[in-house]
Amino acid sequence: MLKKIALAVALSGISLSTFAKLAETPPMGWSSWNHFGLHIDDATIRAQADALVSSGLRDAGYLYVNIDDAWEGERDANGVIHPNSQFPDMKALADYVHSKGLKLGIYSSPGPKTCGGYAGSYGHEEQDAKTYAEWGIDYLKYDLCSFYEIMINADSDEEARQLMRNAYSKMHHALQTTGRPILFSLCQYGIDDVWQWGAAVGGNLWRTTGDIEDNYKRMTDIGFGQAGLAKYAAPGHWNDPDMLEVGNGGMTTEEYRTHISLWALLAAPLLTGNDLTNMTPDTISLLMNPEVIAIDQDKAGKQGDRVRANDTMEIWARPLADGSQAVGLFNLTATPMEISISFSELGYKNQVKVRDTWAHKELGTMMKQYQTLVPAHGVALLQVAEVK
Repeated sequence: MLKKIALAVALSGISLSTFAKLAETPPMGWSSWNHFGLHIDDATIRAQADALVSSGLRDAGYLYVNIDDAWEGERDANGVIHPNSQFPDMKALADYVHSKGLKLGIYSSPGPKTCGGYAGSYGHEEQDAKTYAEWGIDYLKYDLCSFYEIMINADSDEEARQLMRNAYSKMHHALQTTGRPILFSLCQYGIDDVWQWGAAVGGNLWRTTGDIEDNYKRMTDIGFGQAGLAKYAAPGHWNDPDMLEVGNGGMTTEEYRTHISLWALLAAPLLTGNDLTNMTPDTISLLMNPEVIAIDQDKAGKQGDRVRANDTMEIWARPLADGSQAVGLFNLTATPMEISISFSELGYKNQVKVRDTWAHKELGTMMKQYQTLVPAHGVALLQVAEVK
């Protein structure tokens, strides 16, 4: 497989080092869908790009400005896709986003239509990839949508699965052929255990679930449902439990703190989906905690996994590049609750030092266990390191 990837990259004109670094850590940025849905235009995207810079989010690592569905117009007589009237000049928009030190993402489908009913890329993969490259696109989200109708008409489940894999592989190779590094995001909701084959078809990240919603139950169902998938994530390709809802108003501050803490432990892409031009100080603080971002972006690229759980709490841990571990103590109940972690559960036999990443506070040296009161639907996110 590595030889095949190397050959495809060599033929495309992209260096191996560029390909390897395209998603060396989980991508961070903003996407239009969660807040704006189909109601987007050029001015909205520019305003969000401006806000990424003015808020400090760009400097914290949020670099992608991703246009989701509803930018698409009609194809001309030669089959070339053009934006609709809400996006009069996509190349000019890309140039504007790039001038801010940011990257521009776009959206399509392997099917004839997108989820919103706009033109998909079916039968036009190479044309669309070439157009995206000419515009200066840096990221493509490729959403299964109407291609599912093609799959269900297959003669067998195996044929349907192969059709889907081939569709994603076809766009991957089309992107590579352009010679422009374009990050490739597979969005097909975890069908056919995509984490087992997403990297083989060129995915830099792949959705493992259906769509997130701005409520605690859906967010935690998705987040804690990632247990057991850690071995499929690594630098260059990541499990994607969907975009962040932080700041959209459907959860409490503590619930949003749980949201971003869990995503950091999962080495998940951090693609915020709120209106960046209208953020509270709490929202900015949640999105910009440098210690939490550092956990998500840890260079080792090892996804965290469940340590222990019951009906009232979850404990997760993620190994970090410096030998320490990020540990999340999650309270699933609607009232504050004491949660403890034995350091032997994390593999430690000697003394450890513990740091609270949200409080930015060293909690001291400990030997056997740590116990703390965790807020309702909240989290204690720790960094634990053995004392040498």
